[in-house]
Amino acid sequence: MKWVLVTICIAALAALLGQRLLKLSEIALANREVPVKRLPNCHILKNIEYGAEDFTILRDGLAIISTGLKYPGMPSFSDDPGKIYTLDLLDPRLIPVELTIKGDLDRDSFNPHGISVYIDETDKTIHLFVVNHPQHYTSQVEIFLFVEEDNTIVHLKTIKHDLLHSVNDIVAVGVESFYATNDHSYPSEVLHMLSVFLGLPWAGVVYYSPGGVKAVGDGFLSANGINMSPDKRYLYVSAILEHEIAVFEIKKNKDLVHVKSVAVGSLCDNIEVDRVTGDIWLGCHPNGAKLAVYDPEDPPGSEVIRIRDVHYEKPVVTQVYADDGSVLIGSSVAAPYEGKLLIGTVYHKALVCDLK
Repeated sequence: MKWVLVTICIAALAALLGQRLLKLSEIALANREVPVKRLPNCHILKNIEYGAEDFTILRDGLAIISTGLKYPGMPSFSDDPGKIYTLDLLDPRLIPVELTIKGDLDRDSFNPHGISVYIDETDKTIHLFVVNHPQHYTSQVEIFLFVEEDNTIVHLKTIKHDLLHSVNDIVAVGVESFYATNDHSYPSEVLHMLSVFLGLPWAGVVYYSPGGVKAVGDGFLSANGINMSPDKRYLYVSAILEHEIAVFEIKKNKDLVHVKSVAVGSLCDNIEVDRVTGDIWLGCHPNGAKLAVYDPEDPPGSEVIRIRDVHYEKPVVTQVYADDGSVLIGSSVAAPYEGKLLIGTVYHKALVCDLK
């Protein structure tokens, strides 16, 4: 009888293991291939060689770009510190300009990830928020003052907190306040991978302000990109491993109430929002297995998805751009401006195309 029970237990564990491995393959979209769908007049930007993982576009068409991310589990092709660039989308030359970093910041360990800006309406100063991973598995948020006329960012403050243990992206809501996503359930990579393997949705969103820090949204296997509606009433979060965009209503006390989730059919990374139309633009990974295990003979592709009418009963989800990796590898962010589409990547280059 003892050996019968042992055999049953082994068979049950083997069945569970097989089921979870199959589920992980589905989560990673490991067998997905997307037909190429390109846009006219595309060209690779100069100076961007090792990723443009995130960016934000100011009202005047100036994009601020985070480059050089070294992320655990992802390929990296340079040991140099990360950099911040600007790109004037109204300048026909379209040449990124590196910003000089001033202030008390360890530039040698600067490893920028998600970014956001907050414009103080009292004096029009621009505060740049940057997620930084100076020791790979550590997370902190750097706040800079952006001095456009000098092509400079001045470091003002570093924010650390136990709840900000694996920050991926950020959306600023004040000069020192923001919402941030944790893409790991735990600071430990082993525990996080175990939680994903077991299907435990324990990653989430954190609200930070000088007056307090709190977890405000959970239920994610991995919370990735985050952004806000133009009227500042709603928060959008990429549930990357669920292939969905979660929509939350922001309450007066800064808590979040889940409104809906929109299926996008891809592993969508960062979120940009058209401040005029409210359309959501997503840089996505068609196949997560290819992204993590880089093979130059079969590189990961890129995909850009737009969501229109997100607050209507039936949002319209459209694929705008798709590539098999022959032009652009591992798209992570995309946004339009004045008829152009800017696309960034995790560890490759950046692309600008015409939308028409």
